[in-house]
Amino acid sequence: MGNEHDDSIRRQTALVTRELAETAGLTNGKVLVVGTSTSEVAGKRIGTSGALEVAQSLLAGIREVADEFGFDVAYQCCEHLNRSLVLERSVLERLGLREVSAVPVPKAGGSMASAAYRSMREPALAETIEAHAGLDIGETLIGMHLRRVAVPLRLSIRQIGEARVNAALTRPPLVGGERAVYRLPEEADSTFCD
Repeated sequence: MGNEHDDSIRRQTALVTRELAETAGLTNGKVLVVGTSTSEVAGKRIGTSGALEVAQSLLAGIREVADEFGFDVAYQCCEHLNRSLVLERSVLERLGLREVSAVPVPKAGGSMASAAYRSMREPALAETIEAHAGLDIGETLIGMHLRRVAVPLRLSIRQIGEARVNAALTRPPLVGGERAVYRLPEEADSTFCD
């Protein structure tokens, strides 16, 4: 792929990541999980034609926005590494995640996870995470790594390269029954439960 195509992928990725970050309120301490099929971005069937140069373009777009907003990113590996997640060791330790041992490579982990691992200061692999938002480039199924409750987000760009793009933000579950209140009224109510 040429430089112009790679730059287009980087720009599209930055655009959708920024849109998701703004909508989901991703800031310091929040985590975005990213699942990617570089094969799908290149117009091939998932898992057949991983491309590190595509991964580098995607990574550059995501990193640009993560640096701007201050959130952390966890990159989902493929099923050969049980969809474990590549992230900075400091994030793994801060969140108290269970570490697993492997080094992702394009044929076992995926090109995106492999590129992310090699780009980090102190990479680590986590077994699972409960991220605040997710970006799925190429329908890699990231739902297992999102907090409950996931809310689909329709982005302005629905494709990067040839891959479909899906996104989700999360919100806390609403608890209670018919008496539950989810926002404080403008004037305090003096009715209390005993």
